[in-house]
Amino acid sequence: MDTEVAYRAPAGTATSRRLRSVRGLLMACHPGPALAVGALTTALAAACGQDAAGCLLVAAAVLTGQLSVGWSNDAADAARDRAVGRSTKPVAAGSVSAGAVRGAALTALVLCVPLSLAYGLLAGTVHLAGVAAAWAYNLGLKATVLSWLPYAVGFAALPAFVTLGLEGRSWPPWWIVACAALLGVGAHLANVLPDIGDDLATGVRGWPQRLGAARVRLLLPLPLVTATVLTALARPGPADTAGAAALLVALALAAGGALLGRRFPRLPFLAAIMVAAVDVALLLREGAAVT
Repeated sequence: MDTEVAYRAPAGTATSRRLRSVRGLLMACHPGPALAVGALTTALAAACGQDAAGCLLVAAAVLTGQLSVGWSNDAADAARDRAVGRSTKPVAAGSVSAGAVRGAALTALVLCVPLSLAYGLLAGTVHLAGVAAAWAYNLGLKATVLSWLPYAVGFAALPAFVTLGLEGRSWPPWWIVACAALLGVGAHLANVLPDIGDDLATGVRGWPQRLGAARVRLLLPLPLVTATVLTALARPGPADTAGAAALLVALALAAGGALLGRRFPRLPFLAAIMVAAVDVALLLREGAAVT
């Protein structure tokens, strides 16, 4: 009996380590933002009249792209995260290795390429350009004054990816692209805000880090609410009650996230995602006006 127990114990320990590694790998992909971006982009595709197969392709392409970006971010930041003791980061906490996360990022990127191009050559190229911009951020642009640019490009690529894959293959109106780019800038500010102190300690001096936390909190609502203004007022036809209500909700979310960000560090980023959801909701009722 003692021999049997001694034999089984290592297997149980190995299983526990594997489960911990799998959980760490799942958390390292930034699952919340990845799922949110994938769901909102797929909803936009459905609102534009894309069929079920096309919507599934959009979801798969965007999700694999987002997974590759999330994993590559944690792999690239592993040393800095360890240096400042970010226990919420799976690689820094030791639950998964940087090599495993890097391998997952490359695998997701390889899958993203054919999935994106299957939606249409031009559409796929635009989406992959957005994914490449996000990778460029992870690999170095995050530490420069242009750190906002990959977010703007990556978010702006999403509505273009959707509409260029439709039957007419047209670019979305300028105000849709501008709205998405502004949401990207807002998401960048919100995402970096809780970590500005740690970033400066490890030599990361992107645009928000140079501004400082106090200025970022004041600036954060501006791109988010401006995006909603474009969505509500730049569309064809007169402004209506729904647009006005969306503006008030977006203002409350963005301002609330910025004001409460000191107490709840991740709230600004959540608020940015919710403002994006408000904007997509406005677009859902427009449908064909997006194309």
